[in-house]
Amino acid sequence: MAIIDVRNVNLTLGKTDILKDISVSFEEKLIHGLIGRNGSGKTMLMKCISGFIRPTSGEVEVDGKIVGEDIDFPDDLGIIIETPGFIPYYSGYRNLRLIAGLNKKIGKEKVRESMVKVGLDPDLKRHVKKYSLGMRQRLGLAQAIMEDPKLLILDEPFNGLDKDGVVQMREYLLSYKQQGKTILICSHSAEDIDILCDTVHEMDKGSIAKIR
Repeated sequence: MAIIDVRNVNLTLGKTDILKDISVSFEEKLIHGLIGRNGSGKTMLMKCISGFIRPTSGEVEVDGKIVGEDIDFPDDLGIIIETPGFIPYYSGYRNLRLIAGLNKKIGKEKVRESMVKVGLDPDLKRHVKKYSLGMRQRLGLAQAIMEDPKLLILDEPFNGLDKDGVVQMREYLLSYKQQGKTILICSHSAEDIDILCDTVHEMDKGSIAKIR
C-alpha cells in the first residue's frame, strides 16, 4: 500500500521548471532512496510531499490525505530537510522540549529518549550554537523521531557525521523500518543508499525514474 502518492506534479518558480510532471508512489514500511545531482529537484519534491511548498499543478497524497486540500501538512511525519534550525542559545534538550510543547504529544522522557537514541546527552548544557555539524544533524534526527512518526523524510541526514556516527544512524534507521515505519531518504552516498534502501529513484532536471 502506498503511503505517498505523487500525481502529475509540476513546480515552476519564476520562469524555471523545477519539477516536471512527477508521478511516483512510495509503499509503506520500506526505505526509499532518492538520488541525483544538486539541483535535480530532490529537495523540492520532498518539500512538496511535506507541505512546505505547493506544487504549481498536480497533487500529493500522504497517508490517504491530499496535502494542501485535506491537510496543510501531513500528520504523523518527521522531517529533516536542509540544515535543521534551532534556537542557538538554548541547549539541545531545551530546544526539543520547546518543539514538543507545540503538539503536546510527548513529555520530557520521550524527548530524552530520542536524544539518547541518536547519541546525544540530554543533560549536556552546551548551547546549540556551539554544536558541531554532526551534533546538529543528530539533534535534527532526534527532533524528527521523538514523536514516533510513521513516516520519516530525511534530506542528507548523514551530513557532518563521522564514520562511527554514520554506522550508528544506519543501524537506527534499519531498526526503525523493522518497527513498520516508512522512510524517504536523500543521500549523495551510494553506500548509504545500497545499505538502507529497498527502492531507489533517480532525479535529473526535474524528472524522476525508478532504477531499483
